[in-house]
Amino acid sequence: MQLERYGEFPKQLPIIIEEDMFLYPFMIVPLFIGDEESIKAIDVAIEGGDKLIFITASKNRDNDEEESFYDVGVIGTIMRRVVLPEGRVKILFQGLSRGSILGIVSKSPLVGEIAPILSSSYDASRVEAILSVLKEKLRTLYSVSQMFPQDLLRSINETMDPNRAADLIASAARLKKEQAYKVFKENDPEERLVTLIDIIMEEIKAQQIQKEIKNKVNSQMEKINKEYFLKEQLKQIQKELGVDNSKDVEIEEYRKKLEGFKDVMSKDAYKEITKQINKLSRMHPDSADANLLQNYIELVLEIPFGSYSTKTLKIAEVENQLNKDHYALQKPKERIVEYFAVRELLALRGQKKNDSKGTILCFYGPPGVGKTSLANSIAIALKRKLIRIALGGLEDVNELRGHRRTYIGAMPGRIVQGLIDAKEMNPVVVLDEIDKIHYSFRGDPSSVLLEILDPEQNKEFRDYYTNFSLDLSQVVFIATANDITQIPAPLRDRMEFININSYTPSQKEQIAKKYLIPQELKKHGLKNFEISFTLPAIKVLIEKYTREAGVRNLRRKIAQILRKVAKEILRGNQEKITITPKNIGNYLDKIVFEFENADKKSEVGLVNGLAWTSVGGDVLKIEALKIKGKGSLNLTGNLGDVMKESAKIAYSYVKSLIDSGELKVDKTLIAIVQKNKKPEIETSIYNCFDIHLHVPEGATPKDGPSAGIAIGSALASIFTNHPAKSTLAMTGELTLRGKVLPIGGLQEKLIAAYKSGMKEVLIPKKNFERDIDEIPQEVKEGLQIYPVEHFKEVLKYVLR
Repeated sequence: MQLERYGEFPKQLPIIIEEDMFLYPFMIVPLFIGDEESIKAIDVAIEGGDKLIFITASKNRDNDEEESFYDVGVIGTIMRRVVLPEGRVKILFQGLSRGSILGIVSKSPLVGEIAPILSSSYDASRVEAILSVLKEKLRTLYSVSQMFPQDLLRSINETMDPNRAADLIASAARLKKEQAYKVFKENDPEERLVTLIDIIMEEIKAQQIQKEIKNKVNSQMEKINKEYFLKEQLKQIQKELGVDNSKDVEIEEYRKKLEGFKDVMSKDAYKEITKQINKLSRMHPDSADANLLQNYIELVLEIPFGSYSTKTLKIAEVENQLNKDHYALQKPKERIVEYFAVRELLALRGQKKNDSKGTILCFYGPPGVGKTSLANSIAIALKRKLIRIALGGLEDVNELRGHRRTYIGAMPGRIVQGLIDAKEMNPVVVLDEIDKIHYSFRGDPSSVLLEILDPEQNKEFRDYYTNFSLDLSQVVFIATANDITQIPAPLRDRMEFININSYTPSQKEQIAKKYLIPQELKKHGLKNFEISFTLPAIKVLIEKYTREAGVRNLRRKIAQILRKVAKEILRGNQEKITITPKNIGNYLDKIVFEFENADKKSEVGLVNGLAWTSVGGDVLKIEALKIKGKGSLNLTGNLGDVMKESAKIAYSYVKSLIDSGELKVDKTLIAIVQKNKKPEIETSIYNCFDIHLHVPEGATPKDGPSAGIAIGSALASIFTNHPAKSTLAMTGELTLRGKVLPIGGLQEKLIAAYKSGMKEVLIPKKNFERDIDEIPQEVKEGLQIYPVEHFKEVLKYVLR
């Protein structure tokens, strides 16, 4: 647009400042003006005949220059003016030429000395080449962003005026103000075009990056949308087919539950369960593997990760609970309190329990003496759940370690199942009858028990079913056994044994009065005023109707009595029933168990031996009989190999005593031999008789070396024809030199002697020195206990 018809320039023109952008010469645009100074400038332009006005752009706010607007802009004319409500004005502006401000004439309204920006001379061919490059870049930009309208791009391609092309491109490219100002003020067309080429190339690069990002985002969005669409389709299809579509909801619940355990479970556990959940999400819900996998996930998520009983350990509470639940058993209770005293002290001093390589307690003794109930009392005192794992007859290691999931019907081991049942990771676990595990082709369960019980290994116990490690170091393990010799040696090495001995009759009386009868009354719905037991009746019940080391059968007999009493009360026969020795037979069967009481009359060849059994001690009547013969020894009574050897040793030693003259043979025997004209009577009398040795109750297996001195005493009684004392019992192993060696199970044997009415007992001297303090005071007061070190001492007591 030419400015010749508007007269000579520079001219004083009113100035309007546009906030957002530069306007260009070719533009015809509507402008809305609300600023008072700008409205005054419009009025000044209207008053002038040519209606010329200068419009420039405001600078950025962070610019510290005095003027707040650029010194270049566009010179144009006001084609139309419309007054709007609220004092605003709308004008239709037509740009004519670029211009620059030479100076400010007035500030209210803003008027300046304005001159047009004239293009400098240029090389047409060079500019044409640059312009063609710019147009090519524009086409490239259009292909990646399409930011130019098609008609504008066509106009740019058709124009050959470099300034016109530069203005069109600058207006459409949405340049920053500083970029636009640089292009706007430049009067060299070549420089303007080169600057635009640089700007367009940067824009191309930016648009390409944006397009790449958008493609990636769109691709991900399409994938998500596709998955969502397909899942919705699958749900509808499953709904039409009648298939349960709650699988996704269940899997999401599994994930939420797993995330709740993440901070309290091991990394390998979290990794394994996550892997199986992901695997399940990809499976068809009707497949067999999906059901097995879902069972696995549901089960392992029931393991109480991070859940521990927080009860503070107090040994006073443990001691009180043990005394409340159990009568006597002072030594075992004292040892249990010591065990937990160490754990409490460690907790008070801030040390980890694992720092003390804790031992595993093992209660051993006859059945019914309270081994499992002691563990139950411990659990109550600690406020922990009690888990009982019966090991009797166990021969499959998978029962403890779990089955691998490759097998049909696979299940976790008893340890993991116990943790799930307890709902805490530190319960009290009782390994019952640990001496009765078996070995077979299915493996050795003791090897698994080693890992479970060893404090060095159980921090990372791995169950085959779960396939990840569990920390068992906080579990309180307590084992029980009847015979510790049957426990494998490696297991014995990791346990500390506490012997639970047999109860004496008086202890059983107190247990029956304080514990068994009240408990059974409650179980049978009876009241104290409806039935009572006299003390003599309880004694008869213990002595005549039960034969055991513990009180299990005693409880059964009391329950048997109470059942009959309940029936009588319901029939209205009696209001109050008292059990006495006279009527106790009406409520119980005939007497079936009796101790072999001491005989009133002493007999030749009959000696009382003492034996230990799995159900307590017992008195063995050892019988010897001489028959004319050639000196053979016959043994009967279902004797074991060790006991047979003891008999042979005793026979050989008694022969040596006869040969040396230390054992005087009965004169009657000498006369019999002389009548048969046998020479060397004193040294060969035993060759004239066969000896038959028998231990009654032949159906009962018997074994062990502790009957050695009893067998020797029976043989000595036969050859001397001197009766052995009927109120004397004995136990001890005999050697070929006549020494008496110590034995085991002394307390059970002495209690058996006491129950059977013996008055005197012979025991090895070493047992007397080390074990006599553990014998109940009642037994020590009821028996005369003599320590013996040699068989010659035994003969002094037996044959006196």
